[in-house]
Amino acid sequence: MIKKMMLLLFLCGTASLVAAQNNVWRTLSKITYKKEYDESMGFKVDVPVFSQDVQALDGKEVVVKGYIIPLEDYGGQSNFVFSAFPYSSCFFCGAAGPETVMQVKASAPIEYTSEQITLRGVLSLNNTDRNELMYAISSAVLVE
Repeated sequence: MIKKMMLLLFLCGTASLVAAQNNVWRTLSKITYKKEYDESMGFKVDVPVFSQDVQALDGKEVVVKGYIIPLEDYGGQSNFVFSAFPYSSCFFCGAAGPETVMQVKASAPIEYTSEQITLRGVLSLNNTDRNELMYAISSAVLVE
């Protein structure tokens, strides 16, 4: 009986972890914006305000599914953009918001594919450097 209870608790915990990881993009979309004057640009810009749910992921290891948006060529890359949507629908094509992409710094080069892949890495938030994306994953590895 105790073994069955422990197995049930393990399975429930695993199921909630999987559900939470599948909802990373949904969680990352929980942002608002505030207008702030940017001296270097000379006008007000939108600055992301991260919800508590998003802030809770900062510095944590996450597993996220998405699509590679190459920055240079289509070979193996250690530094690329990762998108919740395929290339044709990603933020840079105008069909999605900036909360649907993240900068990736992989531990080892990852070969380009147009298929959805899964990455694991440490998430960090950015609401100060306008030259960088608001989300980044470091030490990323391909999950098979």
